[in-house]
Amino acid sequence: MKHTFLFEPAEWSVVGTFWAGDRRPVDAEGRIEISHRDACWLLAGSMKVLSCPPVEFVSAYSIELPGRDATTLKWTAENAMLGKLQGVFSVVGGSILSIFHSTDGTYQGTEHLALIDEDSYRACAMLLFNDRKLSSWQVELKRIERRAKDRSGGSDMRGVRRSAE
Repeated sequence: MKHTFLFEPAEWSVVGTFWAGDRRPVDAEGRIEISHRDACWLLAGSMKVLSCPPVEFVSAYSIELPGRDATTLKWTAENAMLGKLQGVFSVVGGSILSIFHSTDGTYQGTEHLALIDEDSYRACAMLLFNDRKLSSWQVELKRIERRAKDRSGGSDMRGVRRSAE
């Protein structure tokens, strides 16, 4: 099975659970859109935590195009709450791992996306603030739209296979 998240332009729904500092589970939902451009790939995402009042996290990632090692992708992001983030996605077998930090060093985090099938992933993540857990989440990602080729005329990148090369 090949990885499709990140590696193919698509829209994904996000549904799951979010835990903040009080460790109470709260339902969460969101949406992610991946697009491929000539200069970079883009990930635009939001996750709404259905607390009272609801809180929405919005991020916009710019992902460097794959180089010689197509299984490792550097990225930068703008996050309304956390500021500028830098990170790396890495394909490891049936998983995509991400580690990241804020440019000022106060926030760090990690995310693990497990491939279920071409159209779904299970993800879990945690966010640290000054080395203390601030929040965590566990979600299911489901592809909701397939695109044959990006409108920008960029390459029609196919997914990366599970096995590490």
